[in-house]
Amino acid sequence: MINFRIIARVFSLLLIVEGFFMLVSAAISYLYHEQTVSSFCYSALITILSGTIVFTPLRNEERISGNKEGYLIVTGVWIIFSLFGTLPFLISGSISNFGDAFFESISGFTTTGATILTDIESRPHGIIFWRSLTQWLGGVGIIFISLYILPVFKSIHIQLAVNEFSGQSTDKIHPRIKDAVFRLVSIYFILTFIEVILLIIGGMPAFDAVCHSFSTLSTGGFSSMNSGIAAFNTPFIIIVITVFMFIAGTNMTFIYFGLKGNFKKMLANNEFFFYSLICVGFIIIVSSILYFKSGLSGERAVLDGAFHVISIISTTGFYTQDHNLWGGLVIIIFFALMFTGGMAGSTSGGIKIVRLLLITKNSRQELKKLIHPNAFFPVRLDKRIISQSTINNLLVFITLYFLLICFAAFVISFMGYDLITSFSTSASMLGNIGPGIGTFGPFTNFSQVPMAGKWFLSVLMLLGRLELLTIMVLFTRNFYRR
Repeated sequence: MINFRIIARVFSLLLIVEGFFMLVSAAISYLYHEQTVSSFCYSALITILSGTIVFTPLRNEERISGNKEGYLIVTGVWIIFSLFGTLPFLISGSISNFGDAFFESISGFTTTGATILTDIESRPHGIIFWRSLTQWLGGVGIIFISLYILPVFKSIHIQLAVNEFSGQSTDKIHPRIKDAVFRLVSIYFILTFIEVILLIIGGMPAFDAVCHSFSTLSTGGFSSMNSGIAAFNTPFIIIVITVFMFIAGTNMTFIYFGLKGNFKKMLANNEFFFYSLICVGFIIIVSSILYFKSGLSGERAVLDGAFHVISIISTTGFYTQDHNLWGGLVIIIFFALMFTGGMAGSTSGGIKIVRLLLITKNSRQELKKLIHPNAFFPVRLDKRIISQSTINNLLVFITLYFLLICFAAFVISFMGYDLITSFSTSASMLGNIGPGIGTFGPFTNFSQVPMAGKWFLSVLMLLGRLELLTIMVLFTRNFYRR
């Protein structure tokens, strides 16, 4: 049987945490002497009281029967956080209806970066800060907070991140999970702080630097300006954000080993090599196209090419230019890059580099088998043999991923959008990228999408953040059997 007492206990603690961060946003509103202070205080009060009401005391030997509680917690955390995340928008009047508020909230917590706001700069600072903070929490904070809270309970071993379909096991950095999570959260804080300082040095106002750092490290893409990063279009700022988007697309434990000076482990990582190779390769290709066909200077072509390539691969969704105007070849390349994503264990969305690497390796081995049918050619990753069952799981995931994109594109096209817009929007929502190609490209928003369409896109964002199978398993009959 599913132990709903444990699920309620986890949700209650996480709601209290969310309420605390609403109070942080209230402090920002207070600093700017805005009327939204009361809105955040009321939102925090409702959220904390809700968490307190559902707080469930546990017996000393409280146990669970399997992984079912983990699946429900993972899915429920994103939904509940997004639901309560609508309160500041609604109470302050920044967003007038619940559907739009939920779209904005889940877009933040899933780090997608799609927005319905048409004039961001006219919004109160507290609301803008809350938008960026939802992405920062969604990127790493929610999962890490959950991992830190769960070990408090005895005899509970819930695996929040479902990695059966990633093909990559996360390296351990410490035998105690609390200490490991503390180290990773510390790295997240440090990287955010460093980016804030560098952006301020580059001339970006402190408030905007904090908001954009939140969005960068979470690979979210929300901006405090209507024109996004184009409002601060200086080479130094572009380079800083490009570097941190690349870092955000790597595995957090991988960053930890780098900070510890364990470069041997870093250099031996096949996934990081493949990730870097894809980034560098497409930067060269796109920059060359911009230089020879768009008439940009060499420096500008490299800056814009690198920024947008890393932005899409890491699924951040930042932009400085409208890449829809760069020609059909660049559009095709960017559409293909929407299916990549960062490394496993990163805050990025998409299919993930490790899956693409393993499928590539498996395809090569299958070709060898055609020549030598009786030979055994194992798929290896970092000198580790990957089982055939894992490869089969990867093929299932990727097949479902592309089938869902086709289905979503079919639904979006019924809303009256062209084929390019339909496919790129479905890919960007499922990959948690945000801006796509066509109608919903850079410098646009989703305010004109019908309300039913917004709810559909919200579901796609959630499916993408939970990597399909985590939420799809909840709809299987066997999940609820003993």
